Amino acid sequence: MDLAEMKYGSLFHPTVTMAVSQITPTLFLSGLDAPLNQALVSRRNITLIVNATLEYPCPVYPGVECIRVPICDVPHACLCDHFDNVAERIHKNTVGSTLVHCAAGMSRSPALVIAYLMKYKKCTLQQAYKWVVNCRPFIRPNAGFWRQLLEYEKVLFGNNTVKMAATSLGVLPEITDSQDS
Repeated sequence: MDLAEMKYGSLFHPTVTMAVSQITPTLFLSGLDAPLNQALVSRRNITLIVNATLEYPCPVYPGVECIRVPICDVPHACLCDHFDNVAERIHKNTVGSTLVHCAAGMSRSPALVIAYLMKYKKCTLQQAYKWVVNCRPFIRPNAGFWRQLLEYEKVLFGNNTVKMAATSLGVLPEITDSQDS
């Protein structure tokens, strides 16, 4: 079993998706439950919510802006069309914290956070992925989002630090410690 299979195996646990994961002091990642908890939004000083779902409405709280990224969690969805805009909105939110969420906090929202880390923290795709997975171990961007992140890394840095590989679980990213940049 390779590293990708270990990372993408049976890490899903229903109670784990209820967690809010802190990525930076002012950036949080979650599933659907966190933005619906007004006390949590207030306690974390969330002033921007990025809702990366097609089906769930944006909550309305005083002093909180919510932007929608209307994307389904399917490999052919063009999440990359939103990488720059979402990254810029996160970067420009200097009055409070940002919460990026999708339904489970496993695919769409982690991919958006990874794109932000590449663009504004100057991380390679491998570094950004490791950063996010260290904060939220059960992320699993779908293969299409991985391909889009690979293209984004190539545009930003001119090369790739991750490659896709066929596994028993499908085509997944191959992340190894020897590729550290």
